[in-house]
Amino acid sequence: MDIGGLHFTYGNVAVFAVAVFLLAGVYSFVKQGLKIAALIVLVLAALVFTGGVMWL
Repeated sequence: MDIGGLHFTYGNVAVFAVAVFLLAGVYSFVKQGLKIAALIVLVLAALVFTGGVMWL
């Protein structure tokens, strides 16, 4: 699927979905007051998102 000159595959979409899932975890950890866990998951989400962008 081509959107804006970029070729998206099911793998790309799955990687971005994992990044969104991890961001939801960050929100959950922040609401529970677990700041260190939220920071760790935020770093993981950033790595997954970066991997998805690099895969494009």
